[in-house]
Amino acid sequence: MGFFRVLLCILFPPLAVLDKGCGSILITTLLTVCGWVPGVIAALIINNKNETVIIKK
Repeated sequence: MGFFRVLLCILFPPLAVLDKGCGSILITTLLTVCGWVPGVIAALIINNKNETVIIKK
């Protein structure tokens, strides 16, 4: 996760998870409306999780 993404998580959490899917955007938006800190924490967690897709044949 780069510096720009962390800065985006802090300034506007829903925008930082825009590429992670509709559910992530909804959760982060709801948490940001409830309080800024929960939204920031959710955005940082969502952006920090390692998503490795392994396709087995």
